[in-house]
Amino acid sequence: MRLPVLPPVAPMLAKAAAALPDAGDVLYEPKWDGFRCIVFRDGDEVELGSRKERPLTRYFPEVCAAARAGLPPRCVIDGEIVIAGAGGLDFDALLNRIHPADSRVRMLARETPASFVAFDLLALGDRDLRGEPFSLRRQLLEAELASVEPPLHLTPTTRDRGEAQDWFTRFEGAGLDGVVAKPLGLPYREGERVMIKVKHERTADVVVAGFRWHKSGDVVGSLLLGLWAGGRLQHIGVSSAFTAKRRLALVEELAPFRESAIDGHPWAAWAEAEAHAKQRLPGATSRWNANKDLSFVLLRPELVAEVAFNQLQGDRLRHPAQFIRWRPDRDANTCTYDQLEPAVPQELSEVFAAGR
Repeated sequence: MRLPVLPPVAPMLAKAAAALPDAGDVLYEPKWDGFRCIVFRDGDEVELGSRKERPLTRYFPEVCAAARAGLPPRCVIDGEIVIAGAGGLDFDALLNRIHPADSRVRMLARETPASFVAFDLLALGDRDLRGEPFSLRRQLLEAELASVEPPLHLTPTTRDRGEAQDWFTRFEGAGLDGVVAKPLGLPYREGERVMIKVKHERTADVVVAGFRWHKSGDVVGSLLLGLWAGGRLQHIGVSSAFTAKRRLALVEELAPFRESAIDGHPWAAWAEAEAHAKQRLPGATSRWNANKDLSFVLLRPELVAEVAFNQLQGDRLRHPAQFIRWRPDRDANTCTYDQLEPAVPQELSEVFAAGR
């Protein structure tokens, strides 16, 4: 591969903000919920780089084929790999693609094909564009991808803050998790958080029914969260961002709820190896690291915590929740999905078409 920009490249990142910046010398884009990916194409050679600078190439053969067919012959393009499901973007389907068996990867490529959404241009032909302002990179990207067809897409953009705010609300149902603002004069600064992102955030009262030890072994690593639905306690995700002091304090706070926790616990059966092998449960093997210990400790499902979260995908939290406080005034049996306001579904075709 002979390109002016070669892999690996650390993608340019965004820092969180509470509100969109004022309109002016910025361009607003939807924030896609998929795998960040930089596509390197030199003729028939295609490599897909990830946010962690590891190749995704073998996991998405259909994206590689689309890049050969539809992208400029020699280019480096930053974007996102997504999978569109019936209810919007399907991140779980993406996770399933990270599989060691090539036969399964190719089967899933046919059954749940991925798309690539382009939003920045790092190189074109022999030209390294990373030092150029984003306004020029975007202009060149639009020109090169003007006639691109699915599964390749050009992300919509707008300079209208009101339209961006409308996207923030209206496109959530399609699985997008916010809006990104990019200064028009910004060069491509690898690995730096120099863009602005505004993500959805809500709160919920959840049952804390288990925990995992921290990798150090003597403090709490994460809390296992659940909500009641149809008479069963559904595992919805974890809360894990704690200070070292807070992790230590949690050991004492949780200790009383460990006593006799397995008796009648709705998750007791998950300790069985055969359950772990077939279902995505708190004790399951990590999809990303088979050697990672995901064993957990049961707690009597009586504790209630208020947590902040930004997105619900299906019946699970898309990202780890942020612990806010204990809610001793809440009855754990009343913590159900009814408290969550679902996002109104929005057709992905409308998202792709917006701003074009």
